[in-house]
Amino acid sequence: VPTTYEPHHMKKLVTMLFFFLLGCPLLGAQQKPNKKIVTKKDELRLEIKSLLDSSNVHYFKGNYVKSLKFNVDILNKALELNDPKYIHQGYRFLGYDYLVLKDTALAKESFEKSKAYAKISKNDTAIAQTNMDLANLYSSIYKDWDQALYYHDQSIKLFDKVKDSTELSNAHYNTIITAMNADSISKAIFHLKACERFKKFHNKSLELGLNNYWGSVHIEQKEYKKADARLERSIAEAIAEGFPIELADAYSEYSRSLFEQERYKEAFDVRKKYEETLISNMEFQQNKESESVSAQFQVEEYKKDVEAAELTNQLQAEIVENKSKLNNILTIISVFGLLLFLWVLFAYRRRKELVQQLKDKNKEYLVAKERSEKLSKAKSNFFSTVSHELRTPLYGVIGLSSLLLEDPSLKSHEKDLKSLKFSANYLLALINDVLNISKIESYNLEDEQEVFNLHELLESIISSFEYMRLQNNNSISVDISKGIPFWLKGNPVQLSQVLMNLVGNACKFTENGSIVIEALEVNNTDTQTDITFSVKDTGIGISKEKHIAIFEEFSQVENNNYTYQGTGLGLPIVKKLLARSNSEIELKSELGKGSEFTFTLSFIPTEKEPLPKELAIMDPILLKNKKILIAEDNRINQIVTKKILENNGMTCVIATNGKEAVLEMKNQKFDLILMDLNMPVMDGFEASRQIRLNHTKIPIVALTAVEVEEVRNKIYIAGMNDIIVKPYDINKFLQTILKNILIEASKVSISTNKKVV
Repeated sequence: VPTTYEPHHMKKLVTMLFFFLLGCPLLGAQQKPNKKIVTKKDELRLEIKSLLDSSNVHYFKGNYVKSLKFNVDILNKALELNDPKYIHQGYRFLGYDYLVLKDTALAKESFEKSKAYAKISKNDTAIAQTNMDLANLYSSIYKDWDQALYYHDQSIKLFDKVKDSTELSNAHYNTIITAMNADSISKAIFHLKACERFKKFHNKSLELGLNNYWGSVHIEQKEYKKADARLERSIAEAIAEGFPIELADAYSEYSRSLFEQERYKEAFDVRKKYEETLISNMEFQQNKESESVSAQFQVEEYKKDVEAAELTNQLQAEIVENKSKLNNILTIISVFGLLLFLWVLFAYRRRKELVQQLKDKNKEYLVAKERSEKLSKAKSNFFSTVSHELRTPLYGVIGLSSLLLEDPSLKSHEKDLKSLKFSANYLLALINDVLNISKIESYNLEDEQEVFNLHELLESIISSFEYMRLQNNNSISVDISKGIPFWLKGNPVQLSQVLMNLVGNACKFTENGSIVIEALEVNNTDTQTDITFSVKDTGIGISKEKHIAIFEEFSQVENNNYTYQGTGLGLPIVKKLLARSNSEIELKSELGKGSEFTFTLSFIPTEKEPLPKELAIMDPILLKNKKILIAEDNRINQIVTKKILENNGMTCVIATNGKEAVLEMKNQKFDLILMDLNMPVMDGFEASRQIRLNHTKIPIVALTAVEVEEVRNKIYIAGMNDIIVKPYDINKFLQTILKNILIEASKVSISTNKKVV
């Protein structure tokens, strides 16, 4: 909505005119009065200011029809006055009237005209307001977040330039709303902090809104105590002050926070309050919408008035402009006519040559573009196909080897089974490396910042290479500088990926030697800690001419005396991951004298421990006698999944395709469905949609070897509740099944215990 109308000084002017008229008779013929000539333009300005006040009153009372009428009159008089500042204001408030009356096309047109006249007026405040208006239009109507954020940034810069604190606060708040809708949490946090700097300029509604958005941000960051404190305070103040819209928002976010904390009963109670408040708000909104609909028939007449006034103004302006410029144009044409003719003749020949060159270049560009798009699409399809086709049989190999390792009768083959599982896990790591390269190149990796302990992270990395360390008879040690803070905030997943690749390479190419991981602080302040990591080994080393080549994809170290070759993907992944953090990998190595890889990353020191991650409680009794439907077409995968479930006390029914799964649901009752996605006859997506027609409560968990990011939205839209990626860790697999069964059980319990008042 518009912030304020242009202030006026009507009372002061009327007082001045009153005393002037009162004094005129006293002067008589003895003294010649010093009369101020009131021109037509002065009268128009006074009328416009009066109309602005009236329009403002009717708009905020919700009487948009009367507001529209006054704004049409304002625009007519502003166009007659030919004052760009007042024309800007007329179009601006017309835009908001059209927006309320759901005429988005005219609203956008009015805001664009408002911006054009604001530029002509050379008034920074006016330009800033129109940028904010366009931002609100693109955000609320067109959902074009990028365009909306662009206009928000422009308005903030201009309001900051003119030092308008109230408008600057409003601009930051509007940006917060757009950023949250666009799921840009980091941008929302920035503007939340900026908005709070102008706290003394906030009204109560804006203050409650800030509290609600802080609560949403804390939920996204899993800081539930902070979120609850904010939202509880917002609820109390909204009830006390009478702000139903902000109260509904606070209830909604508070319920979400409680649900994510698994406080389901409390979440349900708060959700109920939210729905009651929402219904009340919707009834009020429907009344307002009814008023808007009843006003639509008057809009067309007002549009005609505006168009007529614009046309009259344009014609008058053109007549004046044409008269003043006619002589100049004739003179210019006479002087430069001949030169122009000669230049056109020369330019025509030159243009003909350039057009031909451009056509040739365009043809080359289109051919290259089509070739590039085909290669990109082929590469994407290749990675997707490889992921699915290799992960599916790997699920069988890893699953069967895990089950066989648990069989006491096969204890004598434990070493062979471990080797089999290790080989399968290595092949899975290769697949993941190929997919990681693709993700990094397409910028699909997320930069997740969290608090972690460097000591614990390095210890976990070392423990994961215990089998390889013993196999090659190596020692692995860690040396961490004492000045490095105990808790750091950064991206531990990225750091782990880099170190795992470097330590893995060191283990592969070192026998009967040592591997040292060092972490040395190079800069330590209250706000930033720079740490240089190095991984040293006494292995085969790398010749200097290969120092650059080994960071290229699929490049390998050549050594006739060493049996391990590798894939050539580890170091390219390291280089690309570090480049995303503006860091570089350095190498010191000579053939036969070992290697040292070094890189530096920045972290934020903190004394705050991370919130403990809640671990799923695995109680075998809870899974006992649960009946599971397995929809899976691969026979080996059927055996593996069924064996794992039966070993934990569950009973299973197999469906070899989606159609069979739908039929089984009609004949039997199950506690959960494990749904493969790619099956013959009927796939998992269509099967889930058909099951949901008659069974809305049963948990359906997608069991797939497809790259999840490609189909995540499609999975949830089809009605599935969760996702398990094959091959999986058995413990996590069972935890996911138990979690979904317990969530559904808790919903049933809440529904059963509801009291009807």
